[in-house]
Amino acid sequence: MSSSVGTTTYKPLSLRQKVGQLFICGFQTLEPNAAITQLIEDYGLGGVIYFRRNVEEAHQLARLSSDLQEISLKSGGQPLFIAVDQEGGMVSRIEKGATLLPGNMALGAAFAPAGVYASSKVMGKELRQMGVNMNFAPCLDINNNRLNPVIGVRSYGETAALVGDLGTHAVKGLQDMGVIATVKHFPGHGDTSADSHHDLPVVPHSMERLMELELAPFVKAIEGGVDAIMTAHVVFEALEASDVPSTLSYRILTELLRKQLGFKGLIVTDCLEMKAISEGLGVAEGAVRAIEAGSDIILVSHELERQVAAIEAVIAAVESGRIPESRIDESVMRIIGYKCKRGISYDTLAPIPDGPISTPEHQLLAKELSRKSITKVKDEVGELLQVNDKLLVIWTEVQSGTEIDEVVDREGTLGSALSELSGHTVRELYVGLYPTDAEIADLVEKCEGLEQVVVVTYNATFSTGQTKLVKALAGQEDLHLIVAAGRNPYDLLEFPEVKTYYACYENRPLAMVSLANVLLGHEAAVGRLPVTLSEQYPIGWRQD
Repeated sequence: MSSSVGTTTYKPLSLRQKVGQLFICGFQTLEPNAAITQLIEDYGLGGVIYFRRNVEEAHQLARLSSDLQEISLKSGGQPLFIAVDQEGGMVSRIEKGATLLPGNMALGAAFAPAGVYASSKVMGKELRQMGVNMNFAPCLDINNNRLNPVIGVRSYGETAALVGDLGTHAVKGLQDMGVIATVKHFPGHGDTSADSHHDLPVVPHSMERLMELELAPFVKAIEGGVDAIMTAHVVFEALEASDVPSTLSYRILTELLRKQLGFKGLIVTDCLEMKAISEGLGVAEGAVRAIEAGSDIILVSHELERQVAAIEAVIAAVESGRIPESRIDESVMRIIGYKCKRGISYDTLAPIPDGPISTPEHQLLAKELSRKSITKVKDEVGELLQVNDKLLVIWTEVQSGTEIDEVVDREGTLGSALSELSGHTVRELYVGLYPTDAEIADLVEKCEGLEQVVVVTYNATFSTGQTKLVKALAGQEDLHLIVAAGRNPYDLLEFPEVKTYYACYENRPLAMVSLANVLLGHEAAVGRLPVTLSEQYPIGWRQD
């Protein structure tokens, strides 16, 4: 088992090194720590994954990538996959020094396939400059369940055609720049009402329905030559028993994905430390079963003890005869093949950039795509925002980050954007995602005597407090209330009496600048809903 790219030679590997190639692991620091160094040196680790905890800014990340590759080189290991979840929009691990591009649903609202390709090409170029060669994106989940707590705006929209079209453009953009695109979450996480970070979701649909909807974008991506597919920790009752998630299912990963759909690329698990796996079988046994099911790469993102246990469990499974070594060889050859294909070798690693990674051209593209995404869903008042002392913005803020919720600095809020664009200070008050009755009463009192209030909500569908606040303000006479959804666009369904409502799909600073320009009359809202809110507001809707 040997291959080469340039001066990098892939030498025959021991069993321990072969198994190590099947793992991508995370660590906790801004520099290589003892844990990740141990995994690389002791096991010949296949790759690493970055989270926000590893990122200070773009040039620091480039140095980190270089340092990790140096550790692998000096220990006699193979060049590393260096992966990240850089989806754009609401799930973006890298911000400072990189171009923060709009997320999937914002791009779906812009209805611009060429823009998606250009955006992903920019993302791919910048990632490679930072030493990142694998992106766990784009999401090809179809968001046809408004109560989905984990996908939402990470999806391009609610139809297979829209998601498949935009998703394949995103894949091409990344891969044209030498970054392995990893579409997710196979066979589809869109129509679930549970989050696999915390539970084991179940999809009850028939195989006929799955082929028509959930699977269709993945089929299109496979036909388009996608490099990698990430599995979902979701049970599909039409395909597997009620307690077997897709990640651990031979029927789904081998019989369906490999044989029926003809996928020849890399199969990557979602993180096995998510509770759908870790609180069931456990991470170590989960790793063994994922490989038995057909996975090539096992993702264990956080704890060294679990990472070591998982690797050792797979080694033991091979030594005991439970997993044939030929099965490990199959995945190793596929992994090395894709490292060769995308030029992941020690002699082709990008140097640490001297100048900026994010360029004015990249930022201009992001701005233009964001501008095209803002959607005016309804406006029964038709009144531009007047920046004066009778205006107030209420900003609903994420106060602690999660895997899918990023904290936005208060310098990037709507109030900040309005102040900068108008040249006048706009008063802004802040409230958490789940305001109490006392907080609601205080905010309502502070709105008395005002003429205009803009509330930026954040998944109000899941927050009784946000809904109560908006309803209380909507009931005030002589107050022009504007609601802008800062994440999922479905919030309007909780307070249909609101007369002016915009969908922004994300509360990132660029989206807030785009919204501010619309509210001030500097730009028109040209985005269209990529999902259906109701019969009155179907997919493709915008109020002109």
